[in-house]
Amino acid sequence: MFSFCFFWLQCWSFSSSTASYGLNNVALKVSGEFGIFTFTIFISFSVFLTISLVVEMHSGFQRNGSDLSPGKSVSGSFRKSSSVISASTVPGASGLSKIVPISRRVLKGLKDYGRKLVDLELFTQYLEEWVMENLNGDSKYGKRSFSSPFTTDELRKLDMALEGVPFQQLIRMPTSSDVCDDVIEDKYIAAEDFLHAVIIGLWRTFWHKSGPLPLCVSCPSHLGSKFCSVERAISRGRLREMRGLALVSKTGSDLKFKWDQVVEFALFKPEVMLDNALKVSARTICETLFYGFHVLVSRSLSKISSVNSDSVFLLVLDSKCGAVMKFSGDLGKLDLLNSTNPYLSVAEWIKKYAEIYVSPVEPIWNRLGNANWGDVGTLQVLLATFYSIAQWNGPPRKSVASLISDHSLRLQLRRTECCIIETENALVPYRGSPEHQSGEIVELDQNDLFSKKRASRLKLKHSDILVLEDPQQGHKSFQIHESLVGGNNYLYRAVSLDHPSELLTLFVGAHTSRLEPSLEDMSLWYQVQRQTKVLNILRNQGILSKYLPEIVASGRILHSGPCKKEIPGGRCDHPWCGTPILVTSPVGESLSSVVADEGSFSADDAIRLSRDCLFALRSAALANVQHGDICPENIIRIFEKQGIHNQVMYVPISWGRAVLEDRDSPAINLQFSSSHALQHGKLCPSSDAESIVYLLYFISGGTMRQQDSIESALQWREKRWAKRLIQQHLGQVSNILKAFADYVDSLCGTPYPVDYDIWLKRLNNAVESSTDKRKMIEEGAITLRLEDAAESSGASGP
Repeated sequence: MFSFCFFWLQCWSFSSSTASYGLNNVALKVSGEFGIFTFTIFISFSVFLTISLVVEMHSGFQRNGSDLSPGKSVSGSFRKSSSVISASTVPGASGLSKIVPISRRVLKGLKDYGRKLVDLELFTQYLEEWVMENLNGDSKYGKRSFSSPFTTDELRKLDMALEGVPFQQLIRMPTSSDVCDDVIEDKYIAAEDFLHAVIIGLWRTFWHKSGPLPLCVSCPSHLGSKFCSVERAISRGRLREMRGLALVSKTGSDLKFKWDQVVEFALFKPEVMLDNALKVSARTICETLFYGFHVLVSRSLSKISSVNSDSVFLLVLDSKCGAVMKFSGDLGKLDLLNSTNPYLSVAEWIKKYAEIYVSPVEPIWNRLGNANWGDVGTLQVLLATFYSIAQWNGPPRKSVASLISDHSLRLQLRRTECCIIETENALVPYRGSPEHQSGEIVELDQNDLFSKKRASRLKLKHSDILVLEDPQQGHKSFQIHESLVGGNNYLYRAVSLDHPSELLTLFVGAHTSRLEPSLEDMSLWYQVQRQTKVLNILRNQGILSKYLPEIVASGRILHSGPCKKEIPGGRCDHPWCGTPILVTSPVGESLSSVVADEGSFSADDAIRLSRDCLFALRSAALANVQHGDICPENIIRIFEKQGIHNQVMYVPISWGRAVLEDRDSPAINLQFSSSHALQHGKLCPSSDAESIVYLLYFISGGTMRQQDSIESALQWREKRWAKRLIQQHLGQVSNILKAFADYVDSLCGTPYPVDYDIWLKRLNNAVESSTDKRKMIEEGAITLRLEDAAESSGASGP
């Protein structure tokens, strides 16, 4: 568009110059009238080009945005084949870039149609015959019968990706065929619980492991009505009026949902099959299209939704089976002139321009009422919901392919447990367990595991098996799960072959005899050998805490082939002999990643973080140990199981730069190190606590720009403390955090120790009060739901 404007200006300039030339050039005898005529010709030509280019751009934009559906179905359809599950193939998954603007006249007409199209029976009369023709494979419009929206390959890949994902359903679908109100209530509650399990499992698996869910399940009573939960509908005696269940998108804190927030609509019917032929009945398809059309219209008219409104997934469920429909079409092609009969116009639009895909009816619940999470019926619902979430919330952060690779890891673990490894020729047994070893250790050739560019670098790959010699526990085997290489540290997530269900952190160091004079090698030495020494000191003095990392194994790597070392702890001529390894637990997500993904912490989370970190520092202080390197990368967040809830906990890791005596030098971090550490290269008793204050300032949204020198870092600290900017910021989060910052400010640079006990008592009381308050709210909500259910069933007293 910019290039075209430039071209138009040049034409105008050329026309003007031509006119001027004709007016002023006496030698050529050109009059002023000829110049004006030339100017008029060029202006007309420019306007013509403008109109042509705009029309071509608009038609091309519509063509580019129209073919955006998932892969070809098993029974054939009107699309190109695609066997890869990808959110980019979902209509609207990439947001506003695919939305074609709709004129005001069209929006007004759609609003009028949405208001008039309310008679389901009349809508069905116009479409039922055409739907039956398509179900039988005979349509006078030339299209084939409704095909499935998904390929078998798509469902198979999703099944493999979700192999290790626990989808839990607490309420079972009733198996009774009675139609009494109590059974219908139970069926609706079970269907709602099933859809809740679907969105929770998919969101936690592919998008975010924690944090609030952007979706929920709610029920409309009629078109244009507000939504409510099944329990609320039961308590009000309106369950018979419910038309289905909808997955709706939350917008802020407003829980009054509308139709333009519907992400996916599920029609819950007593019977969905047609004569037990694994097909949805024609009337059920018409009813589903009726609600699907209103969803598309509501999205087009919405002021809050930015999702592409041309496609929606619809579920058809009963107490045994279910099917999936995909309904899409360009509402701009709807005939809005025939406003006297909107039912006829919508029916003709569906027949000519809409695309409808209907999956076969497949079982979802077994005879006991449990959801069959690995069956085709449930996989169809999961995949439709996966595409719907991607359409509204963007592509997932974790792909299906990455979860399929986890399937390969589980397969490799099973082979390892059976003492089988895979070579180029075949599967062969090996003796990997200490109790089965006799003589030389038989293991994979590890020469391929190491980089040949630098002799002191050990680099491991996914699924590599590592055997280390622990002086206290003997030989232990570990398999690499994921590389976490970053900065100057070489660390991995691994699993022990003895306990493959628990993830561990594996540090790979550099041998002391092969250290090069570089900061990277010294960092590796600190992370493994120095950290091993510190954690052993804490363990030997009986200091055990869930807020401190624990050594699982430590020792030296065992290489393939014979080892010619003369003494235990020595090394032979093999380049990797004696490389130190440290394995610790627990495993969690670093604080820097949490802040980058989820944003600033709430007051409760910030208080819990300070409480947990001070617990760890107080425990280490009992052995005269200071951490010396408190920063977001060295604090991890883990989830501890407590009853039915997961309790968040924070653990300081990376104790390799801990200070044991005065001659030890801490790590220098321009953003989080204490002022005393920056100025003197040593820690004072309150240095770790001062770093905790900077950490709280960071996670609560405080501005911390990168520093380029120790001088600028000290100036930043002096200014913040002098003007009490840190205390003022933390005071907006919590009064107790502000008080803690004031206390640390009074100790900075002094020889006085931190009174951990008094602050742990205060912080612990604040954490417990917030936990008790949350439990009271949850218990109160449960009590209210139980009371509503009792009143609706007549169990309450007069």
